[in-house]
Amino acid sequence: MPRGVSDHLRQPLENGYVTITRTKATVRFPAEVLLVAATNPCPCGHLGSRRRACRCRPDEVKRYRNRLSGPLLDRIDLQVELGPVEESRLTGPPDGEESHVVAERVAAARAVARDRWGAGALNRGVPSSRVRETAEPGALRTLAAAIEAMGLSARAFDRSLRVARTIADLAGRDTIGTDDVEEAVAYRLRDLTSVA
Repeated sequence: MPRGVSDHLRQPLENGYVTITRTKATVRFPAEVLLVAATNPCPCGHLGSRRRACRCRPDEVKRYRNRLSGPLLDRIDLQVELGPVEESRLTGPPDGEESHVVAERVAAARAVARDRWGAGALNRGVPSSRVRETAEPGALRTLAAAIEAMGLSARAFDRSLRVARTIADLAGRDTIGTDDVEEAVAYRLRDLTSVA
């Protein structure tokens, strides 16, 4: 997808609506989305692999990664790097929680958020000042230090804090603690645009 096209996702990811302006009218459409995206680390897909050598030149990797802009990545709350699946995991018994168990925990966390914020409101939709009120001061300091060390934006701070609020809800905690913000920051890639 060309960078200009993917950058058009910034407004709906940030505001929950799309505005289309033409010469005689401006129309706003609701667009609250759940974006799930995937990308390879480089054009050949093997950068960082222990199994196969990457055959891409550094300039190719940089050009490939630059197709995702920093402002777009800033609006993606969970960014996780995945490695190849080991053979033992493919042929062995399933691991992890079953879907219905996770669904029950998510429903309980959403009910807690609804009770806290009011009907129809979720952690992503309330003012950031209200989310900050539910965090321990030490957690806010830890998050600010991590965001500074990683060179991320104020938007990344806000979005990470909301993820930490959800992590605390899933764990049944009323207050966002240091562990919650550390986990939220761990879901942010350090620098997708750098060439390792």
